[in-house]
Amino acid sequence: MKHLLMALAASTALAAPALAQDVRMSVGSYNLNNLPFPVAQGLGFYEDEGLDVTVDNFASGGSKTLQALVAGSTDIAVGFYDHTIQMQAQNKHVVGFVELARNSGLVLAGGNDTTFDPANPESIQGAKVGITAPGSSSDFFIRYYLQQHGMTADDISIIGVGSGSAAVAALEQGKIDLLVNYDPAATFIEAKGVGKILIDARSDEGATDVYGGIYPTSVLYATQDFIDENPETIQKVTNATVRALKWMSEHTPEEIVATLPPEYISGDADTYTLAVKNAMAIFSADGVFNTTDIETPLKVLKTFNESVGRADIDLSRTYTNAFVEAVPADATN
Repeated sequence: MKHLLMALAASTALAAPALAQDVRMSVGSYNLNNLPFPVAQGLGFYEDEGLDVTVDNFASGGSKTLQALVAGSTDIAVGFYDHTIQMQAQNKHVVGFVELARNSGLVLAGGNDTTFDPANPESIQGAKVGITAPGSSSDFFIRYYLQQHGMTADDISIIGVGSGSAAVAALEQGKIDLLVNYDPAATFIEAKGVGKILIDARSDEGATDVYGGIYPTSVLYATQDFIDENPETIQKVTNATVRALKWMSEHTPEEIVATLPPEYISGDADTYTLAVKNAMAIFSADGVFNTTDIETPLKVLKTFNESVGRADIDLSRTYTNAFVEAVPADATN
């Protein structure tokens, strides 16, 4: 009888499904630059890889996500590539391993009665400029713009207002004069008649005008220590995310929006879908980092970030394409 019970127990253990692997991921905001991440979630691609993903959303901006990663309260961050450069300047090794958004996606918008004219850069002086959060890429955008035109952050007031509908509301209510933000906020501003886009870096041409080159933004990144200790987890996350990027490149904005949970969709679905359409050009189709494009964020940061300016930055340590290159061909079908 004892042997029978042992055999039954062994049989049951063999038949039981493997437990899903836990992984903690944090996202800086619901800006559309980060869209491939919730698409991968909505399509069940992480589950297909045997992952149980716990998500923390820091709606105030990517700098909070970076803090969570460095503090060890999350495993993988959905954040912006330029943070990896900042961290290297502080002798902390944060590494991007999948590129989500190959370009900026940022705009600078003003209210309908704005007095700022990009043809006269000095007219920005004294303005209250909304950004997602201090230390974010929207913060870098406005600081770089000022530096390029012989001004500094002391010439304006920089105010964190978050993203999405909250950012649009800040502009509409007159809490700020100008807003540096991403889609869907960029599309909402014009669709609601709140204001107008004055500088648009969503296209390759627009980004080149602003930064002098293509400016990669949203990526998946983790500490080098976590990557070294958990290469299988990183590969599974990469497989799922690259699969989502390929899926997005082959589907319409309407089909993309249909994969998202309701809480992700800001405002009405039609306007949000239009925002996705406006943002489609910024997404990577394969997750690969372009070695030329990553030079642009470094150039931008060096102009006003003293720690980056002083540091000898080795960009090869800020990213890796190894996991993207190891994605099985059938994983993206």
